[in-house]
Amino acid sequence: MASAIALVPCRGREVRRIAPLGLRTRLIAAFLLVAAISAVSTAALTYQQARNAILKQTQDTAISSLRDQIEQQEIRLPLSQQELQRIVIDLGKRGKPHPWILFAEYGSLRASTNPASPTSTVVTAGLREKVLSGQYTAFQRVEDQRGNPYLTVGVPAVFEHNGYTEPTGLVFFACVPLATEKQTVEAMVEAAQQGAVPGLAIAIVPALLAARSVLRPVRDMRRAAQRLGRGRLDTRIEVRGADELAGLARTFNETARALEQSVSELRDAETRARRFASDVSHELRTPLAGMLAVTEVLDEDAAHLDADTAKALRLVSAETGKLAVLVEDLMEISRFDARAAELNLDDVDIAEAVRKTLERRHWDDERVVTELPYGVRARLDPRRFDVVLANLVGNALRHGGAPVHVTVRTAPGEDGERLLIDVADSGPGIAPEVLPHIFDRFFKADAARTRSAGSGLGLAITLENVRLHGGTLRAGNRPSGGALFTLDMPLEARV
Repeated sequence: MASAIALVPCRGREVRRIAPLGLRTRLIAAFLLVAAISAVSTAALTYQQARNAILKQTQDTAISSLRDQIEQQEIRLPLSQQELQRIVIDLGKRGKPHPWILFAEYGSLRASTNPASPTSTVVTAGLREKVLSGQYTAFQRVEDQRGNPYLTVGVPAVFEHNGYTEPTGLVFFACVPLATEKQTVEAMVEAAQQGAVPGLAIAIVPALLAARSVLRPVRDMRRAAQRLGRGRLDTRIEVRGADELAGLARTFNETARALEQSVSELRDAETRARRFASDVSHELRTPLAGMLAVTEVLDEDAAHLDADTAKALRLVSAETGKLAVLVEDLMEISRFDARAAELNLDDVDIAEAVRKTLERRHWDDERVVTELPYGVRARLDPRRFDVVLANLVGNALRHGGAPVHVTVRTAPGEDGERLLIDVADSGPGIAPEVLPHIFDRFFKADAARTRSAGSGLGLAITLENVRLHGGTLRAGNRPSGGALFTLDMPLEARV
């Protein structure tokens, strides 16, 4: 089975990494491996037992037959060469289970059924020594110089006297060829080999069925998890059977059901919270407008009032202004949450837009240093761009410190030219623990300053406006000190 090979860069050189095999391939491979091991083990044990049974049957038959024939033979000692040859020829005619070659040794006399070779080349010295030194039958399986297998059996001729057996010095060696048994064993091996390949091929069918029964629930679960990840919380899996995979499917369905219920409750709560903030903000705008008008009139007469009354009047006026700003910010956030915020695009000269923003807030002095290249134009929403720049510069002046540097530049991007604006202050910078939450709603770096001029929504609104233009806003610290906000957005925003 082939595997895909991926090249992974590693410190200037390419390292080959083999991609992992799929679960289906691994299941089929494991099934076939088990089938192959089982088949080989079974074949090996069967072959061993059958081989031993065949050879043992031949061996037992040959030994029993030779001993019986020798016991029935009338032998008178001492023997002559002619008598020894006669006995050998007579015994050689009665070989079982196959015709055998018989050799006899008596002192210096040698005889065999093959007159051309009175001695055997397959009777080993060890076998001869065992037979001559004892009074029992010995056997051995050997091969001749051509590799032909033989069973050699040595039987001593003894005589019994008063319950004792005495050796006569005469021994017989039978050489039984095992060619037939060898062919039978080879045929068994060949049959096992020929049956192994079709057996493995047939084993692929149950392997595929087993892999399918395992992988089908896994595939269903993967597709269900993908649909669940895309937001389709009503996704469920059909439960089949009562095995572990069915239990896993039931657990998935229970989890999806609980998740759907939790998300539904969260969405309902979020919708109610957004509607509440929107309704409250909307209801507060009308009375706030009246309060602002009244406080403006009273501010004009504050100089003619006594000190305590004038101080109280200015405090009411300031707090009313903060409340008005907070209500406007909440209304803006509500529009973003409701996906009701829209862009009114126009061609804008960026340098001119930055100057106007600073002039409206009276920041066109030494507190703000600008680097505005000539001729940079962008298609964006002028009002929202003014809010973004005003929030960034105002936040830098309020929490960082002057001078604040505003740098406008352009850079190529994957989808065209991009507008980059850096706003850097001269303060101590942003604490590391604050950076992850810098754009969170109602977040303030100093929790004790709950009555600060800001509402904690300025940077959140700024980020939403930048995202509406298809851009990003990053916060960090300069190496030389001070906070740095980088605005990155396309020169041509799309509605």
